Amino acid sequence: MTLLRLAGIKKCFGATAALDGVDLEVRRGEVYALIGENGAGKSTLMNLIAGALQPDAGRMYFGGKEYRPAGPQDARRLGIAHIHQELSLCAHLSVAENILLGAEPARHGWLDRAALHRQAAKILEAFHHPAIAPERRVADLPIAGRQVVEISRALAQNASLILMDEPTSSLPRGDVERLFACIRSLRDSGISVVYISHLLEEVREIAGRFTVLRDGVSVMSGPVAEVKDAEMITAMVGRPVETLYPARPSAGKSECVLEVRNLSAPPAVRDASFELFCGEVLGIAGLVGAGRTEMIRTLFGLIPASRGVLALGSDALPIATRRRKPQEFIARGVGYLSEDRKGEGLALGLSVADNVTLTNFASCSRWGWLNRPVQAEQTTAWMDKLRIRAHNAASPVASLSGGNQQKVAIARLLHQKAEILLLDEPTRGVDVGSKAQIYEAIAEMAATGKAVLLVSSYLPELFGVCDRLAVMVRGRLSPARPIAAWTPESVMHAAIGSEANLDADVLA
Repeated sequence: MTLLRLAGIKKCFGATAALDGVDLEVRRGEVYALIGENGAGKSTLMNLIAGALQPDAGRMYFGGKEYRPAGPQDARRLGIAHIHQELSLCAHLSVAENILLGAEPARHGWLDRAALHRQAAKILEAFHHPAIAPERRVADLPIAGRQVVEISRALAQNASLILMDEPTSSLPRGDVERLFACIRSLRDSGISVVYISHLLEEVREIAGRFTVLRDGVSVMSGPVAEVKDAEMITAMVGRPVETLYPARPSAGKSECVLEVRNLSAPPAVRDASFELFCGEVLGIAGLVGAGRTEMIRTLFGLIPASRGVLALGSDALPIATRRRKPQEFIARGVGYLSEDRKGEGLALGLSVADNVTLTNFASCSRWGWLNRPVQAEQTTAWMDKLRIRAHNAASPVASLSGGNQQKVAIARLLHQKAEILLLDEPTRGVDVGSKAQIYEAIAEMAATGKAVLLVSSYLPELFGVCDRLAVMVRGRLSPARPIAAWTPESVMHAAIGSEANLDADVLA
């Protein structure tokens, strides 16, 4: 039986058509996947269903009746819960207060805190997360824990339809499996889920049917099991994609541009040594929390080191004797791409042009004054090269899709003329089409002699892009070996193994 039906939905923002005739049908008790590139209209469609936006044309039906919510409160009252990709929690409140916000149990006009904690604990039981106690403050939880609280809040609304926008983007695999078990339980109890994800393997694992959006139009729908990944990708990007990863020759022995010896930054980084050569892509694998991000941030001066030597070319810097600042590394040709694109990777309130030229204003200024036409010209050239979709160079970065925002961050490193690039999760939260373009950019960087250090949680990405690979486990980095010497199984074995086996047969 159909729970939600959309027919000919249109939505424009000025002259831009975000949705241009979308049709969708979700049945009761099913998980329905909505996939497409960044900017395809997925989040806009979710906001329409959740009552945050009003359609310009078309009809929506919910539970067999025409559905015209005046606002999000109407949608919630009817049983529609929306879990945003960007979490919307009250960090200063407790877990229980967030879960039951707006529906707090009361007694004689006063908050019944015991009942509040009891009801929240019952909802949290589904996740088997003992660390997420009802009385714990949300601000003290990791991102994965906050995601669980957001989902629990939707469950507390007794929703019959839950809209999930990239719910696993910040979750380690263990939490993803627990979330999927919860979604299956919801499905089996008759609750419907619309699930947005860029990861096709997740779509296959959790969803029964799907729709592909491209440029605001539904271009493909059907059972997930009957369609190949290549067909989905072609529908998403509008052209055949033979492979996500560009072919490139193996990097031969060349000049060592970065050598790190016995780097330590407790408690996350205990011992890391490696060499990075001109024209190569060196991958760093490992589980979430293994110390990969902390290592790369220490290399850029964002975290103080307790010991270690960092050699840029022939210049050895004892980075523990004094705090090296990011400005010093930028001046020496090092660029850093943060995994937290919105929090610190971009200045969202500034334009595309300001973000691209931020670390190299000297290229478009004179006597301390910024030359706006030159800045716009330089930015437009990078927009064309990296295929950044924005109205123009003056567009605010906040108005761009996630994939285009990530390409703006990469354009800044290229404009900065960085020769050593430290990339932390460069394709997190990015659609398939943008991923392919980012991989092309990385391959081109290496082909022009730049050295790339790539941290990623996605093994296919590491095997498709890297020349050599090292594994981080409990703050210690294994020796780097050619990518052909690894298998996905040996990487995972090393990532979950003991410190002793880092140099043992698992790496042979």
